[in-house]
Amino acid sequence: MNLRTLVILATACASSLSAQTAAEHIVLGDRDHEAMNAAGALRHYQEAIRIDANNAEALWKASVQAIDLGEFNDGGRDSLYRLGEQFARRAVQADPRSAMAHFALAKAIGRRALSLGARDRVKYAGEVRKEALAALAIDSTNAGALHVMGMWHANIMRLSGFTRFLAKNLLGGKTFDEANWKDAQGMLERAAAIEPDRIVHRLDLAAVYRDRGDKAKAREQYHAVLQMKLRDYNDRSYQQQADRELREMK
Repeated sequence: MNLRTLVILATACASSLSAQTAAEHIVLGDRDHEAMNAAGALRHYQEAIRIDANNAEALWKASVQAIDLGEFNDGGRDSLYRLGEQFARRAVQADPRSAMAHFALAKAIGRRALSLGARDRVKYAGEVRKEALAALAIDSTNAGALHVMGMWHANIMRLSGFTRFLAKNLLGGKTFDEANWKDAQGMLERAAAIEPDRIVHRLDLAAVYRDRGDKAKAREQYHAVLQMKLRDYNDRSYQQQADRELREMK
């Protein structure tokens, strides 16, 4: 066997090992995610990305973990949100037909927008809607995208009338006319029906019921949140939110 053949075989073998190693890191990241170890999961997904820069699955999963880590991290929120958005944009570029990639980008942009002032949020609302709808066009049962769209409706309805006026007439947010409480509630209800064991769906659905004046349904959902098994990194914080809301509603 000549030297050229050996080099070709070695290169092929190295490529195969790299692909396997990236896949193995995704599996390890998934295990950490299931164990609610978001930091560990993010490290594994980042390692998979280092090995395979265009691995859409590793990219969108890294995005979700970064955003989850940032949500209640006052000191590092901005940098984690930026990281999550960067990974999600790369995931969409790597696989435009991935519903989860589009969902991850919608979630990343939406979370970042919520950390800004009301007027700045408006600038991101159009892209949040675009990416969530892209995910649903690929997979109409994507519970995360349904949740994002439900919150898109709810968060716009929660803006002051003046801010909505600015959005529609000065900032080009014409789609804001489509926002309504019925769709906010309906989409969150559907997300909760598809993933009944995911706390965040019920927490945000309860807030919509509360804002619509249906305190009985809001209490029902908040109580359900407190009884549910923890499965996601921020679930304990979500339960604390539900407990505070219940006490304030008494």
